[in-house]
Amino acid sequence: MQRTDFTYDLPPELIAQRPAERRAESRLLCLEPDGGLADRRITDFPALLNSGDLLVLNDARVIPARLRGQKDTGGQVEVLIERVLDSREALAQVRASKPPKPGSRLLLASESLCAEVLGREGEFYRLRFETEDLQAELEQHGELPLPPYIERQPASEDLERYQTVFARVPGAVAAPTAGLHFDEALLAAVAARGVEAGFVTLHVGAGTFQPVRVDDLGEHRMHSERLNVGEDLARRINATRAAGHRVVAVGTTVVRALESAATDDGRVHAFNGETQLFITPGYRFKAVDALLTNFHLPESTLLMLVSAFGGYERVMAAYRHAVEQRYRFFSYGDAMFLPSPVSSVPLITPRLTTVSSPPPNATA
Repeated sequence: MQRTDFTYDLPPELIAQRPAERRAESRLLCLEPDGGLADRRITDFPALLNSGDLLVLNDARVIPARLRGQKDTGGQVEVLIERVLDSREALAQVRASKPPKPGSRLLLASESLCAEVLGREGEFYRLRFETEDLQAELEQHGELPLPPYIERQPASEDLERYQTVFARVPGAVAAPTAGLHFDEALLAAVAARGVEAGFVTLHVGAGTFQPVRVDDLGEHRMHSERLNVGEDLARRINATRAAGHRVVAVGTTVVRALESAATDDGRVHAFNGETQLFITPGYRFKAVDALLTNFHLPESTLLMLVSAFGGYERVMAAYRHAVEQRYRFFSYGDAMFLPSPVSSVPLITPRLTTVSSPPPNATA
């Protein structure tokens, strides 16, 4: 398929610039099993689940990853940490009037956050900071990296609302936004339906906002993200599907994590590593049986994934409906529920083996 197959007209005023007053008051567009659409509320979501289903969420926590300052030559610079590598080094996007040279220094938010440019690694710069605890310095001096389509500076409310209530593993530079709809009451209502919850960790990178720059999707190189699917969760997923129940992913990040950890027989295995999995229409889903997701940017890899899950024509029609009905879009916007994929691989036996080696999908 072509990149332009995934465009749609979105009035700018539908891009949510602030969160809803309460997490669980968003709207929910449901793709019904009969092919229709239903306009609901996110508080209706528990009723769409069945006893025995397993809800899987991403517990990644957003770090204050944006730093501002100047180069040692005096020019202004903005740094967006992509990944903390260790206590002193990180990969980052660096915006400046002229690209910084290896060996140059960046004078950032505090003396301990001054950084030496070590060189380029692909589209990122490798930086070495003067601190001995980079994560702690970012927490103290960094700025929350709101997405580029939110056209305002971060406010105090964002410190809470651009994190899920279950965020616990720091490292992401963008929130797993489908999880932002959940408050404690909604999670309790899910549990009351007989639905258990499990967690993966996938650290969303700034690459999630990078546009697809090629027309032929077969030529697109997907950005890499870190993930961790634990042995206990892999066992629970395989047991859930073997019993005939659904694995319900909260967000495209969970889909990428589980599908990267799955093998062609439909089993999920423990996996801690990198994924570059790029899901487009025609993909057969191996581990995910239902999906709750937000509305995504035109021509984005996330919209392509959702179209693969729900069916291209159905999803694009749902997006047109959402625009007509004035749904709120993107990170702080409303949600969509897709109760089943258009094509999936069943779990062929209830065998519950887990492995530590990376499954082949992780670098597909």
